[in-house]
Amino acid sequence: MESNLLFTGELAALGTAILFSFGSTLFTLAGRELGSSAVVNRTRLLLAVILLMALHWLTLGTLGPFGADASHWFWLALSGLIGLALGDAFLFQAFVMIGPRLSMLMMALAPVIATVLAWIFLGEVLNAQELAGIAITVAGVFWVVSDRSNHNGHEANPRAYLLGILFGLGGAAGQAGGMVTAKLGLTGDFPALSGNVIRMLTATLIVWVFTLVRGQAAAGFLRLRAHPRAMVKISIATLTGPVFGVWLSLIAVQNAPVGIASTLMSLTPVFLIPIAYAVFREKPTLRAVLGTVVAFAGTALLFL
Repeated sequence: MESNLLFTGELAALGTAILFSFGSTLFTLAGRELGSSAVVNRTRLLLAVILLMALHWLTLGTLGPFGADASHWFWLALSGLIGLALGDAFLFQAFVMIGPRLSMLMMALAPVIATVLAWIFLGEVLNAQELAGIAITVAGVFWVVSDRSNHNGHEANPRAYLLGILFGLGGAAGQAGGMVTAKLGLTGDFPALSGNVIRMLTATLIVWVFTLVRGQAAAGFLRLRAHPRAMVKISIATLTGPVFGVWLSLIAVQNAPVGIASTLMSLTPVFLIPIAYAVFREKPTLRAVLGTVVAFAGTALLFL
């Protein structure tokens, strides 16, 4: 029975990486079609929170964990602010500027940053293997992003490439901070689905209040109405990412060791190499492929 459970968890983890690969590609296409990563992000959040609350109602009998104590709400809401409202806003801008392959490669730094934050704020000790994993991951990512062949399309404005990389780094930092604060909120066997609802609901409210205050909601709806195919892409990507992707990631963690599940789920940049070539005609260099593999190996050292 144990082997079957492990097999199920490993398949779920691989499925998560594949779904996130396709989701990030669709979000990129939608963002470039609309000319606004912000519209994509806030639309995705609204769709995701509706679907997640429906799933919470079907599985747990309520639309959300509204009876949870203040500690759970505080840390998970803070996680939603850092990881989803801010971190994903940076990531979606990176999607538009440098594409999904490099953006998701930058996200390979999220476990590194999370490990360092856990060491600083949670007192988790870093051993020699984890330090080696951090060094290898950072080296692999730097090796890829410093490759001049990645600057295609940015020759006239190399500043745009640098900004895209920085936005990707901001996305990784946001996800890392969201992971650490989520861990503080998911104490006492608090359901992961309930925690995800709190995170998504908080991020959605923050992003949409900010949008309404700035008077940008109407313009966003007009853009979506003028580009219905972009709305289809956002809807499909939301299903593959925040809904089914997250659901599979929970199955993976429940049925496989966390280290194995986390490592397999970090394969997204690897899967994006052929996808980016097929969709965006990005022909990766040998350096890009090897650097991505090196970054993945470093991430694996953090967990295995």
